Amino acid sequence: MPDTVSAPPNALARKLDELTARHEELQRSMGDPAVLANGAALAAIGRELGQLAPLVSQYAQYRKALEEIADLTELSSGRDRDMAELAAEELGRARTAATDLLNALTDRLIAADDLRVDSFFLEIRAGTGGEEAALFARDLYEMYRRYCDSRRWTLVVSDFSPSDMGGLKEMIVNIRGQGAYRRLRFEAGGHRVQRVPITEAQGRIHTSAATVAVLPEMPDVKIDIDPRDVEEQGCRGGGPGGQNVNKVETGWRILHKPSGLMFKMTEHKSQAQNKERAWALLRASLYEAEQQKQQAAQSSARRAMVGSGDRSQRIRTYNFPQNRCTDHRLGGEGGGEKNFPLEQIMQGNLDPLIDALLELDKQQRLAAL
Repeated sequence: MPDTVSAPPNALARKLDELTARHEELQRSMGDPAVLANGAALAAIGRELGQLAPLVSQYAQYRKALEEIADLTELSSGRDRDMAELAAEELGRARTAATDLLNALTDRLIAADDLRVDSFFLEIRAGTGGEEAALFARDLYEMYRRYCDSRRWTLVVSDFSPSDMGGLKEMIVNIRGQGAYRRLRFEAGGHRVQRVPITEAQGRIHTSAATVAVLPEMPDVKIDIDPRDVEEQGCRGGGPGGQNVNKVETGWRILHKPSGLMFKMTEHKSQAQNKERAWALLRASLYEAEQQKQQAAQSSARRAMVGSGDRSQRIRTYNFPQNRCTDHRLGGEGGGEKNFPLEQIMQGNLDPLIDALLELDKQQRLAAL
């Protein structure tokens, strides 16, 4: 039972005060006739209010708990012995409740930005290793598909490029669901596999790689793209099952010349929808690139934060002979790494691994404050 209750760090308290003020501002704007007449603006404000409301409510409860502690502390030192004893008994309960509220509030605030993302693109690309790397990329896709199914998140294949032996040279999927980005953003980086490929006749273990990128779709973020910098055209559509392949030009291909980014969308039967999704992926990619520039200018501790999205970073090794999945970002104070049962990981049971990454992320963010 704590004898005292720590106040939030100054930076944390300032952030909570700012969000509370923002919540009040949004509530006032809901009564503005101009906003009420604009359906899109009203919907956007409603979404932001819905995101802020739990945090603001919890902060109000915490401040009320601190007031209760102050009142009980005063009563416990009063002259009325019976009242003082009763207040002292209640004081321990109040301190514990306030500490629990502060911990929950900290967790919610840390996750706030991530939870605003309700749709994102996940790209898987085969790296070094030829056909084996493409087969590994396919295994990663199946791992994420199973995990999304277990969480009841929506996963839609936007585009893919198969290899000769049924692997994947690249795969782009769109994932939607409450908390999906928060949990899967740590997958960004380099993934390495060690196993005996099916193409290996002498049973030798090979090392191959794939990269994963996690690109949040931010509808409220304005990314200025000069139309003159973009080449786009229709292309033949298709899907993993072969529907509508090579028959009708329902797909859409887009090239952003300054960055060299090129995307092809074929997930919808409508060319207009595929065009919209291609532009959404381009905006998400350019937004992520800008975020990476900002992260690169921050402190080394912050740059090393899990899930940074650096594709050259080897974040995890999948060792099949030893049935071991090692995440290189996790380890004790003395260094080292943390291992997880590979068979369970490949079946999509990612929660223990992701929970450990979330805890590490929390500690790093608090240290940054």
